[in-house]
Amino acid sequence: MWKLYHNLKHTFRRRLRTAGVPLETRKVLLEHTNGDITSHYSAPEIKELVDAANKVCSSSADIDFIERKTV
Repeated sequence: MWKLYHNLKHTFRRRLRTAGVPLETRKVLLEHTNGDITSHYSAPEIKELVDAANKVCSSSADIDFIERKTV
């Protein structure tokens, strides 16, 4: 029974994040006193990560690249 409860809570956490619910609101709904716990259990979805990477790639023409000097 505990495993079912645990899985349902994880599903709820992921759906809150996917729905764009702010961290502070998720923290209250999940009864977490520490926001780091909420962040830990609300990992980004793969699509969110891919979209973030694509934003960088699509705007890379406007970025000045800095070379690191070697000693």
